[in-house]
Amino acid sequence: MIEIRPFDHIGHADHGWLDARHHFSFASYFDPARVKWGALRVWNDDAIAPGTGFGTHPHRDMEIITYVREGAITHEDSLGNRGRTQAGDVQVMSAGTGIRHSEHNRESETTRLFQIWIMPDRAGHAPSWGTRTFPRGERAGQFVVLASGRPEEDDALPINADARVLGATLHKGQVVEYRLGAERFGYLVPARGRVEIEGTSVNERDGAAISGTDILRIRALEDAEIVLVDTHD
Repeated sequence: MIEIRPFDHIGHADHGWLDARHHFSFASYFDPARVKWGALRVWNDDAIAPGTGFGTHPHRDMEIITYVREGAITHEDSLGNRGRTQAGDVQVMSAGTGIRHSEHNRESETTRLFQIWIMPDRAGHAPSWGTRTFPRGERAGQFVVLASGRPEEDDALPINADARVLGATLHKGQVVEYRLGAERFGYLVPARGRVEIEGTSVNERDGAAISGTDILRIRALEDAEIVLVDTHD
């Protein structure tokens, strides 16, 4: 089953410095039919103006993955971590027992990113943060695991959840397959371009909620960059 959530129908909040779109209920946007998808709790599509950002604030018991589409984001936290994650790269913050952090766009251009929250496998993990470079060229025509709760996938950023975050870049006409598993939940968003899943068109920044599908087959209708979350119920 595939349910398309068109970009212009998802939640929207324009704060001036932050133009945010919410695929799931978040802050003042609430839709009882869109609270989560499996263990995926948040997928925000954010545009952050230059010289602005999120001041220091707390989180706990959540795996927070940031996929930077354009520009860069600078992170600082109460563990003493500080780092800059730029377009095409990924950062993960495991909030665990509690962490305070800030995220700022210190660039001269607008930063555009996906922020993805996945519920952990249990409460009480030690908090942590990390960032990693994932060259888009290495994702050409195939999925690359960006973040994973599987210990054997040590090329990916670790998360404390039975979940994976994957990325792929496709040329027009290319097809990529992914073994999701009929018991799993997938959520796919094209960061750029338009794709087709099992005959259903998914436009740029639309969400595709997928369930009951063993093999996921995606065809690029134009040059595309896609992000997929694979999670349990």
